[in-house]
Amino acid sequence: MRRYSPTEPVSEVRRVRIIESGEPMVEYLSLSPRLIQSRPRYRYTRVSFLRERVAAMLVAAVEALPDGFGFAVVEGWRPPYIQRRMYLAQWYKWRERYPDWSDLQLKRVVSRFTAPIHGRVPPPHSTGGAVDLILCDRDGHELNDPSPYALNDHRGYAFDAPGINEAERERRNLMKSALEGAGLTNYPSEW
Repeated sequence: MRRYSPTEPVSEVRRVRIIESGEPMVEYLSLSPRLIQSRPRYRYTRVSFLRERVAAMLVAAVEALPDGFGFAVVEGWRPPYIQRRMYLAQWYKWRERYPDWSDLQLKRVVSRFTAPIHGRVPPPHSTGGAVDLILCDRDGHELNDPSPYALNDHRGYAFDAPGINEAERERRNLMKSALEGAGLTNYPSEW
């Protein structure tokens, strides 16, 4: 079986048949005291659900971190109507910035930041199969210093982004080790 790469075009991913497994969604914040809910990034009510297997992997990852560390969870499952709203907000933001861009150019850029709703290739958050998180300390303070990059600069998103400071590199390696040891990975277009 070929491993999926996040850099694959959606046209290739659409060929993968998706079948609902019936796996239940579970509330993940109650599964470990080292999982906390991060500050909201958008204006809508968040819920803390993930597919049962993803939640178990998340708990294994957070428990693999050294004492004093945890995960601040931004979001797991996201309803499709919210996903659609987020996609359109990005679309209009980029359209305003670059009014001469074609729809294809816009789609390529916007899809880097949020997945479009598509019946054959549902966005991972809308399936309960993705979670956004940040390493935090025992008091819930988020440990995220991507300098020399700005927080929204995609060049600093990869775990091994060139030029990040040594403390951040160590934290990312810690996070990477815990996530990959539990069977999770980061999505390089985000974090």
